[in-house]
Amino acid sequence: MQQLLPLAETLGARLKARGETIAIAESSTGGLISAALLSVAGASAYFRGGSVIYTAYARSGFLEIANPLPPPIERASTEPYALLLADTVRKRLDATWGLGETGATGPTGNRYGDAAGHTCIALIGPNFRRAITMETGSADRVGNMRKFSERALNLLAEALG
Repeated sequence: MQQLLPLAETLGARLKARGETIAIAESSTGGLISAALLSVAGASAYFRGGSVIYTAYARSGFLEIANPLPPPIERASTEPYALLLADTVRKRLDATWGLGETGATGPTGNRYGDAAGHTCIALIGPNFRRAITMETGSADRVGNMRKFSERALNLLAEALG
């Protein structure tokens, strides 16, 4: 978490200066992205909310995304699914930015065949829509959670300039 804090402070300051807000729907990061952004004093100026969408129950209950997933999305842990999370949470919380994350932290892969260390991260905002896939090649669950969170925050930094 400590390595995420300086980046979160910078991002919080940028969001505040721009008068923009963010909403998070994260899965395999377990809330670390939200925790980092919330660690900054005055986070209520830019943080609309977040949830850990770790199961189909959470997806349905918090975001009202149908189970099974709407076509053409076939499964979680994909870029299209990360984009769906980002877009849905952004709209539901009326935020400027929506960030979605989904993956397999480890020590084993997920039921879809993705290896441990696999994540898809998406960010949607003003004139910005991007999804990325990251593979760490590591089975270290906590290490992957940190790396996934850092990559998600760096994607936001790229978008904010």
